[in-house]
Amino acid sequence: AARVVGCSDPLIMRRHVLPNVVAPIIVVATLGIAAAILWAAALSFLGLGSQPPTPEWGRMLAEGRNYLREQWWIATFPGMAIMITVLAMNLLGDGLRDTLDPRQRINA
Repeated sequence: AARVVGCSDPLIMRRHVLPNVVAPIIVVATLGIAAAILWAAALSFLGLGSQPPTPEWGRMLAEGRNYLREQWWIATFPGMAIMITVLAMNLLGDGLRDTLDPRQRINA
């Protein structure tokens, strides 16, 4: 319809395509960051992450699991940090999806 009215290709891209593409890309990026955090933690937990002395949450979990009975906080706090960070990234992605969705902007 925009082409019939005489809009140029850049104008069609800017007004019609980009508003519908930007939101899903941002949402997928935030969810991808959360997945990358989980993968990095899992690999470092298995010993396949970066080498010491670089601190990683996964290695902190792996080293702390031997002390769970006496010193539970050594593994608990890195695990909670991973969980809170991944949850925050997922909630950010959901919030951005709800905010940036062009269909909801039209209906509101």
